[in-house]
Amino acid sequence: MHLSTFIVQQVDNIVDEWEQFAKTLSPAADSMGRGALRDHAKSILLAAARDMESAQSAGEQAAKAKGDSPDNNLTLDTAAASHGELRHTAGFDLMQMTSEFRHLRACVIRRWVNSLVSPQLTHFQDMIRFNEAIDEALTESTAAYAEQVNRSRDIFLAILGHDLRAPLQAVSMSTEMLVRKARLNAEDLVYVTSIKRGARHMGSMISDLLEFVRSRLGSALPIDPAPMDLSSAAKAVINEAWAGQPDCLPQLRVEGDVHGVWDRGRIEQLLQNLIGNALQHGASHRPLTLTLEGSADSVSLTMHNFGTPIPQEALATLFDPLVRGTSEEIGQPGTDTSLGLGLFIAKEVVSAHQGTIKVSSSAEDGTRFTVVLPRISRADPRT
Repeated sequence: MHLSTFIVQQVDNIVDEWEQFAKTLSPAADSMGRGALRDHAKSILLAAARDMESAQSAGEQAAKAKGDSPDNNLTLDTAAASHGELRHTAGFDLMQMTSEFRHLRACVIRRWVNSLVSPQLTHFQDMIRFNEAIDEALTESTAAYAEQVNRSRDIFLAILGHDLRAPLQAVSMSTEMLVRKARLNAEDLVYVTSIKRGARHMGSMISDLLEFVRSRLGSALPIDPAPMDLSSAAKAVINEAWAGQPDCLPQLRVEGDVHGVWDRGRIEQLLQNLIGNALQHGASHRPLTLTLEGSADSVSLTMHNFGTPIPQEALATLFDPLVRGTSEEIGQPGTDTSLGLGLFIAKEVVSAHQGTIKVSSSAEDGTRFTVVLPRISRADPRT
């Protein structure tokens, strides 16, 4: 008997064994009923049987071995993906969920082999096709499970970032009231200034975290473009950076008309991250230079600093979220964010304005971030 036929005939018995194994996966299975434990097992098995009975060329088999499943196997993929999502919801961990497929594979092969009177060469091909189908189902279930994990994490981060704003605002307002109403001596003012700087740093981190989560959940970065002077925003951000690090004043160079239609708050966020990155990684005895240059249809912004060059292998992932340099430590002074989100947010701001951002770095020429913004940016209709 071919394996596909055996699966169809014995599907209920096989699913019964699946259920018995699933019961052992505590603690998630302890409170689950029979239907939840059996879940999509029957659909997965019957879809696998149909796949095994379909014609398959050598090329298609080779493609499957590389993880390229055919488009006509949607029933198997859908059932497996649904199973992964529901197992995550039920509280199974990833090892428990994948162990179900290991047990299912062993159960089917053991029962089928025991039923064979005289094994034939074609039975080996049946086993290959069955293993392909189970591997495909396992891949789809794992991908769906991982997606649910990522989404749960992102929602948690969004709630965390939102809830942190209230106590942080209380710290900031209380500090401001101390400065206005209390008579503080010089030593006390130093402490208050340090608290204000720490609160501002935490606020920047929380904002970056929320922007990261927004992008992960599929929302484009919202902007509200209005006429503005880029040099005015640059001066404000430079002065703020200088207040935090009085021993280093970035230089500003302006060439041509640098007026345009952008979201000032977002542009300041871009500048804060680029200037903060230069202050953190630039050599303290070498100048930092921010150059603004206007052309007919666009304005370019270049942040340049000398210092240890960025390794060439790191350039490809420099704008990826939650990526920091190997020498960068959490809480290192001078960082605009210790979460590895600063340059990611900078790229998101540029993309929201339909601009481009590039980076080059060498020991001789230093590190240079170049942003080009169209003079008129329009908000993304998805926001």
